[in-house]
This record gives sequence, structure tokens and C-alpha cells, in this order.
Amino acid sequence: MAASTLCIALLIPLIFFHTFHASSSFSLSVENFKEELILSSPKPTFTAGFYAVGQNAFCFAVWYTHSPDTLVWIANRDQPVNGKRSTLSLLKTGNLVLTDAGQLQVWSTATSTSSRQVRLHLYDTGNLVLLEDSSDSAVLWQSFDFPTDTLLPNQPLRGSTNLVSSRSGSNHSSGFYRLFFDFENVLRLMYQGPRVSSVFWPYAWLQSNNFGNGNGRSTFNDSRVAVLDELGGVLSSDNYTFRTIDYGTVLQRRLTLDHDGNVRVYSMVDGEEKWMVSGLFRPQPCFIHGICGPNSYCTNDPTIGRKCSCLPGHRWIDSQDWTLGCRLNFDPWCNTTKQESRFVGLAQFDFYGYDYGFYQNHTYEQCVNQCLQLCECKGFQFSFSDQGGFGSQCYLKTQLLNGHYSVSFSGSFFLRLPLSHDYEKPISNVLVCGGNNGGVKELERPYVEEKENGSVRFMLWFACALGGLEVLCFFMVWCFLFRNNADKQAYVLAAETGFRKFSYSELKQASKGFGEEIGRGGGGTVYKGVLSDDRVVAIKRLHEIANQGESEFLAEVSIIGRLNHMNLIGMLGFCAEGKYRLLVYEYMENGSLAHNLSSSSNVLDWTKRYNIALGTARGLAYLHEECLEWILHCDIKPENILLDSDYQPKVADFGLSKLLNRNNLDNSTFSRIRGTRGYMAPEWLFNLPITSKVDVYSYGVVVLEMITGRSPTAGIQLSELDAESHNHGRLVTWVREKRKKGSEVGSSWVDQIVDPALGSKYDRNEMEILATVALECVEEEKDVRPSMSHVVERLQSYEHNS
Repeated sequence: MAASTLCIALLIPLIFFHTFHASSSFSLSVENFKEELILSSPKPTFTAGFYAVGQNAFCFAVWYTHSPDTLVWIANRDQPVNGKRSTLSLLKTGNLVLTDAGQLQVWSTATSTSSRQVRLHLYDTGNLVLLEDSSDSAVLWQSFDFPTDTLLPNQPLRGSTNLVSSRSGSNHSSGFYRLFFDFENVLRLMYQGPRVSSVFWPYAWLQSNNFGNGNGRSTFNDSRVAVLDELGGVLSSDNYTFRTIDYGTVLQRRLTLDHDGNVRVYSMVDGEEKWMVSGLFRPQPCFIHGICGPNSYCTNDPTIGRKCSCLPGHRWIDSQDWTLGCRLNFDPWCNTTKQESRFVGLAQFDFYGYDYGFYQNHTYEQCVNQCLQLCECKGFQFSFSDQGGFGSQCYLKTQLLNGHYSVSFSGSFFLRLPLSHDYEKPISNVLVCGGNNGGVKELERPYVEEKENGSVRFMLWFACALGGLEVLCFFMVWCFLFRNNADKQAYVLAAETGFRKFSYSELKQASKGFGEEIGRGGGGTVYKGVLSDDRVVAIKRLHEIANQGESEFLAEVSIIGRLNHMNLIGMLGFCAEGKYRLLVYEYMENGSLAHNLSSSSNVLDWTKRYNIALGTARGLAYLHEECLEWILHCDIKPENILLDSDYQPKVADFGLSKLLNRNNLDNSTFSRIRGTRGYMAPEWLFNLPITSKVDVYSYGVVVLEMITGRSPTAGIQLSELDAESHNHGRLVTWVREKRKKGSEVGSSWVDQIVDPALGSKYDRNEMEILATVALECVEEEKDVRPSMSHVVERLQSYEHNS
């Protein structure tokens, strides 16, 4: 009797469910997620319902009935709903809506229909489908079109969708890895971390039609679709093919982008409850980017699996989260000048990407010297090329990312450590690689269509529909013609440079509504901001430029992406959204050189000033002669020289930069005068060819300003000039006159030009060599001026000799 009562109690809600009246919507409550089986497929292979993802946090998901921890689709993975009053509702309009705590709509299918009958059906394929009538072909919406981290057999991955990994094995929110089709029609894996991003499968530097993996890719098929079949085969429109080890047998299968960045195909025999890995995209798991975090490395032991280890001299930031990597056990090199270095050799270690500099045919000793000259250098990769003609190769590293140990790698990494530091054993973390019977139960929502209210209503709806169609067509054309190309460029920029593309709202929130202004110039205004990961940054909001579209902006930003020098400001990301153009830079604690020169605190002693002059020269020499392209800054001034916490200079603001072709020295024409009054070379005024010597001139003026403490635009007392120079009230003329008079009377002329704030606390010989070099830089004839590399050589050699 009790059993019969229980059966009736269970059947009543099902009967009520199938005969629910048409005049209202139907909702399922999260409170009953354990007792109420929301939806099952016919066999039943799959179940759909509320799934607990945390304390009082739920997602609407689809999972395997006999493997309830294996989720294959999630509606609201990044915005779980509350365990009280949250509902899934099928409205009479045909829209399926998920509401949080009875108030906020967090997800919907965004569908509508005028059909008399709407129902939600879960197939044995795992596809959750919203149908608008009794026919299975009238699909309003289906979960197969919106995958999360898993593809089921015959579920397509298209160019408009992508797989996004989970954050961890227990955290189902969006993680750091994406499987997607890029704009070249190639299926790729990308690491998109909080600080850097990079494509790691297939490597971007390999040609798209021959990736060297035995699966020659093609860029010609723009259908952009990949699918896993029931037999265990993966076929992609770019000609990538893959077969599992159990290919040919019909089994339960799924393809999942796991939280560790690898794509695995899992198989399970019917009736069993254990998934087996039957194939994976990356057979070398340690080659996956971002898996072990900065300053750590990955090793793979077949017996114990993959593990992460801190490099010698480092310790875990968080032993429970290896993606954060490791931190130094000693003071950074840039924070101390007394610490001596040694280099510890790590054979068969590689740190892929983010090279500070590449030097061919360098000996080991030369690599050591290069690294010691750079305080930010953490070590260098040293190897001999397998191809003849290149000899040894040296890669300097200021960031240690994507580290791994591989017996197939013939090179070695030499880690920079303090001379007194003990070589401790690495600390490792082992990584774990990550996955009720009855008939068909459907959410059905039949209703009676309301009668029309006559011809007036019909005409009104017709006019609205026609107007909406016109707006939609215009918007689609605009997106296709203008946005598509910019999106492609933004992807390439992020993949090649590691820049992050921020949204405008994200940067507005980071800067507290652009409330704290820290700088202003002709190109834009700079604000202080704090990102979501607590990094302090400088956000430059560029002035609106009517003639510059997003494509042109991204092209200019890509120039900065090729630059990597300790004396150039580091760029972290950008925003190109509508009319907004913003750049995100590393934050410089000590502001600009201009601010420090005008400050009453007199913190810039002579040593700091000399080092600022030398560092600025190094940065400009890199721009002019060492990077892949020739870049002219065109606006060197104290406001564009920033100082970090150690007063090391970093040249900033490349908004007025000009890219030149090395093979064409006559292409340096500009459409308008650029620069700032007082720092501009004569070439600008007389319409002469613009070369790198305009930056040399501006640099010379800046150095004279540092030496004298005088602005080049401020008036010089006429009494301090002789009669021949009354018409030249400029800083350059004033210094030249002081040198001329000093040489005539045999006195030290530098004592007469030195900034009074320095008093007598300066090296007279250093002052004289720096002032002499500065005057050579500001010669009227550009060909007489030295190159920036020659300036560096003279200042550096004097510094070493002294």
C-alpha cells in the first residue's frame, strides 16, 4: 500500500507537467534540484537539471546519467544562481529563461515564436533542443550550437563558437584555454591567461599549410567546422584529422578541452561508469603554455605523470594553485647593485617565447656578459643550431614562462642566481589531469494564440518589423565591412605580442571612472588604474582621432608589440571599442623626468641624472638600430621619459612614432610637423628629410635640461648672452656661449651651467663629457650629429673607465 502511494505521488507532478494550462508560463525551482528529475533522454543516457557548483551556487547543465560528475554543457557557467527562488522558466513567448533569486535574468535562449506549442526535449545525443511544435525538425534553439568545454559525437565546432576549458577540475567556470578557428580557417589552441596570451598548437611561427605534424593544414576551406564521430575520429575543415586508439567501435564518447589545456577524447563502454582516455591532441603535455606558471618548469614522468617544480632560488606563490608560479627567494637584481651573480646550468631546459634578445654566434662568455649588463635578465638559453651557418644561439630572458624539461632538447638554460645563494632541490607539485530511470520527460508549454485587434495592429506590427529588418541589415553590413578585419587584427596582435584586449567598461572600472589623472599630453590623458588582478597600471586614453579607424590603431599598436627593451615602457594591453582608443602600460612609480626636474624635493642627484641620460640613449639606440624596423619617436621630451621605482628611465609615448623601411632611406617623409616646441630639430622647420637625427637632437636638448635644470622654452636672461646671440634666446645657445667663454678664460665652463639644485655634488669630468655629447647632438647640421649607438658607446665607456 505504501509503495502504491509513493508511485502515485511521483506520477501526479508528471501528469500535471504534461497538461499544464496554456495561459501561463512553466517554471522549475532550484530548491527541488535533488528530488526533482527535470529532464532525461529516452534511454536515459543524459540528464538535464540544476547542478550544484558550490555552496548555495547552481548551474543549469546537462550530464551523463550514469556519470553525474561529467558535465557536457552548462548554461550559466560564469554566473551561478542562488539556491533560493531561482527558476528555469519556459515562457509562453517561446523563450527559455534562467532567473537568479527571482529577480535577475542570468541566461536565456533569446527565442520567440507564435506557435501554439513549445517544448523542451533532451535527445540521447545529449542535445537539449527547444522545439516550436510537435515536429522534431522545428528547432528554435539547441545546446549543440553553444558548446562549453565539451563536444559530443556529431556535435559541430564552428567558426562562430569555441571550446573554453574549465578553471580547474572542481571549478566549472571559464578557464584559460580556448579551442577555436582563427581568421585563417585553422583550428588552434590558445592560452589566454591573466597576464599573457599565446597560441601553442599549432605554433604560430609554423606555416599554416605545413605544420610539420603529419597533418598538413589548409587555409582555403572557410567552412570552419570540426566534429567528433561515433567511431572515434576527429575531422576538421582545415584537413586536421585524428583517430582514437579504439577507433572503429561505437562507444560513448566525448571530446573535452580539459583545464590543463589539452584536448582529450574519452571513451566509455555502455554499462560501465569509468571514462578512459582514448586520444589527446598534445602528446607532449609539458609543451602546453601557462600550465606551470612563471619561474617554474614542467616535467613528465610516465610513472607518476606530469609535475611542476620551482626553479632553484624560487618558492611557490600558492602551493595550491600552480598556475600562479613561483617567486624569488632573493632581492631582484634591479633592486640592488652590490649582489654578484653566478649562472646555474640546467641541461635540456627550455622556456618558450618572450625572448628579450636573440644573439647569433655568441660564445657562452658573451651571453654571460650580455645578461650581466641587464639588471632584469633572469638567465639565457644557449644552444647550437642544428642547421649549418648559424653556430651558437643565445636568447636572453627577462620573463621565465612556459618552462619545461625535455630529453629531446639539446640546449641548456643558464639561470642567474646570487653568488652566495645555495642551490636547493626544486619543489614539485604533481598535477592531476582532468571528467534515475524512466521515460521521456519534457517541459511542454502549449498555449492559445491571442486574436489580432484589426488592421491597425497589423499595420503597426508590419511597420515595426520592416524598420527593424532595415536596421538589422545595416548593422550586419557594417559589422562585415568594418569590424571583421579589425577583429582579425586584434586576434593576431594578441597572439603575437601577448597583449590583452581590454573592454572599455573594464578599464573605466579599473581607473574608477578615469578619476585619477597622472599625466596629460597632446595625444591623450593618462590615468592611474588597478586591474582585477591588483596590478597597478597607467591607462592612456587617446584623444578621438576622426581619421583613424580601429584597423589603423591596431596597426600602430602592433609596432609597440615588437619592442622589448628595459629602457622602453612596457605595454600590457589595449582597448579599441567604438570611438574609444586606450593603451594600458606598466605603472612607473616615480612619474616622469619632467615632474622630477621641477620637483622641490631634489631627489635627482647627479648619479641618477647620468644614468637617466645613458638609459634613455640605450632605448633610442634600440629603436633606431636594433629592433626589426626603424622607429622614430619624434617627440623626445622629459614628459615622455618615465622613471621606475629605481629611477631607471623608460622612454614612453610612441603615438607620434614613424615606422621606416630599412631598405628605403628616402621614405622618411611626414605629412605634418611633429614634436614639441623647444625640442624640435631644425629639419622640421625647413622641410628637410626626416631621419633618426631628429630624435638625436631632441635627446641633446633633454640632456642639457637635466644638466642645467632650465627648460628650453623658458627665456634666458639677455645679460647672460653676448651681443651676437641676442636673437637666440634658447637653452642651446646659452650653453654654447658658456662653453665658449670658459675655454677662452681657461675656467671650468660646466660649473657655470650646472643645476643649482645639485650644488657641488657632481662629478665634473662626467658633467663635461655629458654636456659635450649633448652639444654634439644639437648641432644644426644633422649629418654632424652622432648616432644614438655612438652616444651610448661614449657614455658607457666613460662610465666603465671611471
